[in-house]
Amino acid sequence: MAPILRIRNLSKTFVLHARGGAVLPVLSGVSLSAGAGECVALDGPSGAGKSTLLKCVYGNYRSNDGEILIADGRETVDVARAEPRRIVRLRRRTVGYVSQFLRTVPRVPAIGIVSEPLRLLGTDSREAEDRAADLLARLRVPERLWSLPPATFSGGEQQRINIARTLVVHRPLLLLDEPTASLDRENRETVAALIREALDGGIAVVGVFHDAALRHEVVTRAVQIAPLSRVAA
Repeated sequence: MAPILRIRNLSKTFVLHARGGAVLPVLSGVSLSAGAGECVALDGPSGAGKSTLLKCVYGNYRSNDGEILIADGRETVDVARAEPRRIVRLRRRTVGYVSQFLRTVPRVPAIGIVSEPLRLLGTDSREAEDRAADLLARLRVPERLWSLPPATFSGGEQQRINIARTLVVHRPLLLLDEPTASLDRENRETVAALIREALDGGIAVVGVFHDAALRHEVVTRAVQIAPLSRVAA
């Protein structure tokens, strides 16, 4: 079976305009793949570009060179070259991303934020909210918070909203950036169980996992991301 994700010779640099156009190399020649049921951990020291790699795969950052090939049904999409509208479509059905931060929308309640991905796919609002409620309950978000905007929630509560919003749709590829960084032991165990269920369901997972216990439970193999020399020109 072909991998869900194939990355070939990916490179990424940033131009620091505030420093006279200095060039900051972050990734160079990175190649990896992830197939159904695999959980691939990105290893490397802080600053090696692990989070940057995930953002390139999700389309938040445009890579400078290489390919990011994602199987989307019968089509293969190269995120490195795809048009923005194609990337939006890819995110709705195929690629989920749990970042380290939740970008909240003012005045939108937590259950609305979690159920939105389903509603965008045409799911009935009642069914979407029921499925969102199941996840929120499983992740121990108190029901009294569901009708409130999460901007004032604790870091751990916001992260659970973030996880629920991503997992509410069954997408073939899941990108995780330290998903349990703000969570206590019980919620970490719940997230580990949700990831295992996703893997058993044929989802491919690529992520950054600094939590040793979580790594032990879900990671099937690791890929080393080597830091580059920070040369400005």
